[in-house]
Amino acid sequence: MSSSFIEIKDEESGYALNQFCIPQHYENDLQNVLVPSGLISDRTERLARDIVDEFGDQPIVALCVLKGGYKFFTDLMDKIQALNRSKKTSTPMSLDFIRLKSYVNDKSNGVKVIGGDSLQNLKGKNVLIVEDIIDTGRTMVKLLEMIAEVEPKQVKVASLLVKRTPGSTGYRPDYMGFEVPNKFLVGYALDYNEFFRDLSHICVLSDQGKEKYAIKKT
Repeated sequence: MSSSFIEIKDEESGYALNQFCIPQHYENDLQNVLVPSGLISDRTERLARDIVDEFGDQPIVALCVLKGGYKFFTDLMDKIQALNRSKKTSTPMSLDFIRLKSYVNDKSNGVKVIGGDSLQNLKGKNVLIVEDIIDTGRTMVKLLEMIAEVEPKQVKVASLLVKRTPGSTGYRPDYMGFEVPNKFLVGYALDYNEFFRDLSHICVLSDQGKEKYAIKKT
């Protein structure tokens, strides 16, 4: 299935912060709202419909990539469940969670699973990987290689965001919400040093915000 998406162009300035309800403690740390929460919700609903239409009554294992993917994963699963209640044909789902750690010291571009059940549980199953953002694509490519080793029936990837970045491998997920500029984005569970996950909208982080929440070297 070819992926359709909403493209947010480099020159698009998004929306002024004063047009939305932004938590007061973040007001001075953001440039603008790039993707409002309402648009995220509507786009996620469409992705849920595309997934249900493709899988039909085939059971799937929905695999959430933590931590950043939890918000998109939760909302996507809720919308699939709503479709299951309203359609004659429904898609059975089981849920699983993994955390990944990239490492470069002893293996270039390596990826290590540091949380969740063994990938062996995915053998012979339809797997839907749910990710918040794909940057260069290297981590996702490595994860797909790891999952392929346990011989699933098939694997699809849903990512809310795909960033246009010079270092991209060109990887594209099966389902994608938005293609976004190469800017540092926070909110909707996207973080900067664990801050901003509690922000409802996806926003562009300001230089002041980067400095304020930077990890200070001791």
